[in-house]
Amino acid sequence: MIPLVSILMPFKNTEDFLVECISSIHSQDFSSWELIAVDDHSTDNSRAIVNEWAKKDPRIKVISNIGSGIIPALRTAFEISAGTMVTRMDSDDRMASGRLSQMVSQLEAHGCGNIALGQVKYFSDRGISDGYARYERWLNQLIEKGTNFKEIYKECVIPSPCWLVYRSDLEDCGAFEPDRYPEDYDLCFRFYARGLTCLPSGRVLHFWRDYDTRTSRTSEHYAQNYFLDLKLDYFLKLDWNDSRPLALWGAGFKGKHLAKSLVLKGIKFDWLCDNPKKIGKTIYGVPLLHFEHLKTLNKPQSLIAVANESAQGAIRSFLLQTDQDPGKDAFFFC
Repeated sequence: MIPLVSILMPFKNTEDFLVECISSIHSQDFSSWELIAVDDHSTDNSRAIVNEWAKKDPRIKVISNIGSGIIPALRTAFEISAGTMVTRMDSDDRMASGRLSQMVSQLEAHGCGNIALGQVKYFSDRGISDGYARYERWLNQLIEKGTNFKEIYKECVIPSPCWLVYRSDLEDCGAFEPDRYPEDYDLCFRFYARGLTCLPSGRVLHFWRDYDTRTSRTSEHYAQNYFLDLKLDYFLKLDWNDSRPLALWGAGFKGKHLAKSLVLKGIKFDWLCDNPKKIGKTIYGVPLLHFEHLKTLNKPQSLIAVANESAQGAIRSFLLQTDQDPGKDAFFFC
């Protein structure tokens, strides 16, 4: 029996991109899908554009967001969807040809407990920044091997509009019930906590549009502190061993934010850095120590909040000297 795939797509004021987006869905070679398009209070011509598509294709359903924002829109879409498999779509992006057929085939072959993924490619009228290019390259390397969760604390390791799961697995993970942003990263952590397996993919299946007014660039819900708080909360729930010493590396913005959060939570930690101007200082009541101090700790866990790539390489080399395994004993938060 051919499964029905529910495509959940919130949209708001994306009139310039909707025709291209929906065309990419409509031209898929896999035809057993429904598009649940949720209007998040658009003030432009977006609703009219989607309505025209819905008149021509009964697989497209257009509804209004019961609440306001992406999470209520996804929740609204999911509640009326009927597919045994579920995916997301961003209304300003494009699906690659053959995306649905490839992901469905892969998920059917492996069954429940798995996530079908596809590699992504950014595109923009003005070109892609080095930061986005690095993120795309890093993300696709993980997807190619299916090792996404090994680096889950660095960035969101599952592209929000390019995954496919069984409905039952999504429901077991809480679907879109939590009111927590960034919503895609939160769901990623819940997939991880539930023990789902990322299926490797060597093909670009989604084209991700970048532009100045994209939600991830403009909404406060995607500010750096939201990501840090999310990472720390899930680390403490899922990977922290409170019987082992905890070390925090780095005293920049991210390091200080994490340090303050740990202090407020009453969690003891040793704060490490390599900056001679900061070593010996006390911030939030915690002294900053030279990173060699790690060698004096008995089976520590490390949180690394150092963004510089060459510095991260040096830290990885040092961790190997102390028998700390990145991903088990040491967790890179950037």
